Amino acid sequence: MSTSTAAQAAAPTETPEATAVREAAQRAAAAAPGVRAAGGAAVDAALRTAAELIRERTSDLLAANAADVEAAERNGMAAGLLDRLRLGPERLADIATQLEVLAGTPEPPLEREVRTLPTGERVFERRVPVGVIGAVFEARPNVTVDVASQVLKARSAAVLRTGSAALGSARALVDLVLAPALERHGVPAAAVQLVPTPGHAGAEALVGLPDLVPLVVVRGSGEVTRKLSTLGASAGTRVLAHADGGGVLYLDASADDADVTRLVTESTDRLGVCNRLNLLLIDRPAYDRLWPVAEDALRARGITPSLPPHAHALGHEWALDSGAEAHVTVASVDGPVDAAVTAARETSGLAATVCATDRAAAEAFIDAYTGTGVFWNATTRLLDGYKLLGLPETGINVDHTPGPRGPVTYLDLSLRQFVVLPPA
Repeated sequence: MSTSTAAQAAAPTETPEATAVREAAQRAAAAAPGVRAAGGAAVDAALRTAAELIRERTSDLLAANAADVEAAERNGMAAGLLDRLRLGPERLADIATQLEVLAGTPEPPLEREVRTLPTGERVFERRVPVGVIGAVFEARPNVTVDVASQVLKARSAAVLRTGSAALGSARALVDLVLAPALERHGVPAAAVQLVPTPGHAGAEALVGLPDLVPLVVVRGSGEVTRKLSTLGASAGTRVLAHADGGGVLYLDASADDADVTRLVTESTDRLGVCNRLNLLLIDRPAYDRLWPVAEDALRARGITPSLPPHAHALGHEWALDSGAEAHVTVASVDGPVDAAVTAARETSGLAATVCATDRAAAEAFIDAYTGTGVFWNATTRLLDGYKLLGLPETGINVDHTPGPRGPVTYLDLSLRQFVVLPPA
């Protein structure tokens, strides 16, 4: 037996899931140059057509989603996760509107002049496409379009892996909306690939292909997402991870009762999302006055408070606790700085709100909080790409290192390249 034959025999056999992911990545890589060549006008036109197709094919899309929801209900999916999975006419309309907003968003220049060197050469900085960008996300059909549109706007191709419960809805959105819209405007339809296999094996395979998919956006449940980040780092894949969330609301002693009620109410309109109210902190001297106000607002939403002593970590993320989403953790703190430090220490640092009428207290909280987003008398539910920036997002990055932080949009999905030209 030759050396090469022996090496091939000794190589591990690729799993069917890994093969499916690799083939999807290869198709996306083949389509990527065509996305870049098509240009911004063609991509924007395709996004507008995708919005039109969503409106035209609403009944087909809702039927596909209804089948997913029915199967998820039979399998005992919790209410919070079902809320994420379920589409309706209003949510589809919102997806279409966001596509049109993205298509109409002016792009910054692809190139800017940096300086002229003492020897006369001119230095320019360019934004260039990554090529292929992967995404792993939970069973939320709207994210299929959010991520694909952002990647296309960044002139790259996409390989998407969604939660198995949403696979039928995602397939309908790709086949009935995205692919025909791209093809109609000369952009390769294969530029959006959907991993066809359910289960975690497909996600693990996607973060292990740095030569084909150098960047993967990962979002979803904490433990799984953290594992994928570790696997990606080991393989050499750049992973933008959104593993943990949980909004914090601090009620300062100066808080107005009406503001407390409003913020608790606005922050708990949906319980299965990462930026909802998760941890309620109350200034100790005002606890007896403010807690009854907050408690009434929580009860009106059907939410059970988790009061001290806690049998769980202070920042336990209820949105990921299937079947127990309707909880909020409550604790007391010693003023705005202690509240800000506690919020950053006990949670992922996604977002925190200070409820206060005292400017000094609000500014102390803002200055001490090191998380991704901080709000004064405004709900953490605003930490969302579309609500905050007017753009859909691929996810929210809570890293404590330089790089895209907060809602990640297409502007964060490009590479920086320096070009040096001869003297003018």
